[in-house]
Amino acid sequence: MKLISLNTWGGVAGLDGLLDFFRRYADADIFCLQEVWHGGAHMRGSVAGGKKLENFVPELYAEISNALPHHVGYFRPHFHEWYGLAIFIKKDLEIKEEGEIFVYKDRGFISDKDAGNHARNLQYITLRTARGMRVIVNFHGLWNGIGKSDTEDRLLQSDNIVAFLKTLPHPSVLCGDFNLLPDTQSIKKIEDIGARNLIKEFGITSTRSSFYEKPLRFADYTFVSSDIAVHDFKMLPDEISDHLAMYLDFE
Repeated sequence: MKLISLNTWGGVAGLDGLLDFFRRYADADIFCLQEVWHGGAHMRGSVAGGKKLENFVPELYAEISNALPHHVGYFRPHFHEWYGLAIFIKKDLEIKEEGEIFVYKDRGFISDKDAGNHARNLQYITLRTARGMRVIVNFHGLWNGIGKSDTEDRLLQSDNIVAFLKTLPHPSVLCGDFNLLPDTQSIKKIEDIGARNLIKEFGITSTRSSFYEKPLRFADYTFVSSDIAVHDFKMLPDEISDHLAMYLDFE
């Protein structure tokens, strides 16, 4: 089974290139996506995360849906109703459950100091595979304007992620843009419950594309339960966002 995780950057790097990417990798069984817009055109020109919102694609979710006709999409917002997480999964896969749980603040929370600081959720899908039931978890972690190191909120966020993972009755894959550096306690909390950190295990040295100009090159992670067989894991070279896509071939 093939899974691709990507922070789409809201389509800012160019919609045509991004949609070509999805068509090129359409044989992937699962896409876990972050920074997906599903409306919100009126937000253009507003400020969030210290930056003016410009050049994003308000109907990105619909555009990706059209580019992936053999997949079914699920959208879970965490900023108003227009921006958040999306999973696209092949229509021939048997899905038992799809849902979400908030791990930073509650649904609807937006800081009055910076709109970039808002509630964060986990999106999950339980599906049947040849080796049994598996849970795919999609995540985009807290941005707070002070880098990607540990903070009280981020540590609590990781505690909530760990608590959720411990409730799962099946092996899981957790992936996405965590907005964290590798040596943080926030990452270690997830490793400490036995989840394999594939970024570390496969010696990945950067998860960012050339669109990202800052020196610290980590943000994205994939964790798998210890009993999930991993055949391949790598960063894809395509420059269609300020993040590179993570590619996982498992079981």
